[in-house]
Amino acid sequence: SSSSMQVVRNKPVARQAPGKRKCNCRQEMRTTQLGPGRFQMTQEVVCDECPNVKLVNEERTLEVEIEPGVRDGMEYPFIGEGEPHVDGEPGDLRFRIKVLKHPVFERRGDDLYTNVTISLVEALTGFEMDIAHLDGHKVHIARDKITKPGAKLWKKGEGLPNFDNNNIKGSLIITFDVEFPREQLTGEQREG
Repeated sequence: SSSSMQVVRNKPVARQAPGKRKCNCRQEMRTTQLGPGRFQMTQEVVCDECPNVKLVNEERTLEVEIEPGVRDGMEYPFIGEGEPHVDGEPGDLRFRIKVLKHPVFERRGDDLYTNVTISLVEALTGFEMDIAHLDGHKVHIARDKITKPGAKLWKKGEGLPNFDNNNIKGSLIITFDVEFPREQLTGEQREG
């Protein structure tokens, strides 16, 4: 489901002020006759009179909806919420998404990657366990065959939702690391 963030912005807003100001200024050519058959063309700046405007700061609270599967670098535009122009439309305000690194999961596209460490015994005899996903739900993994270090397990549909179609989800790819015993095995352990 989407989540939203609130951003408070001090925004300059154009308000009417007393007096007049020059506006819609343009260059016009003016022709002056200097004598018989002699003309001089000069450029002149011509302006209109407009009501005066002053910029006043107003506090605005903007709600940014973050949709599931949003990708790094995506932009959310707020049309007309940018800096004002005294003689035209205000600009847009754009929020650019920066996806922070996660300590457990790495994102590649809509797929998530994570590493799980198992003991040597589990690597040889099999195991089952639950790992906690990003939102706290448990993902069950079980293996009953030998697991080599670096082996990968794909869980389809346990990745991130696709931004364009939230019904499609990526995969969760689990890479297994095997923890080897630190010291020599005892005779009993070898028997085991």
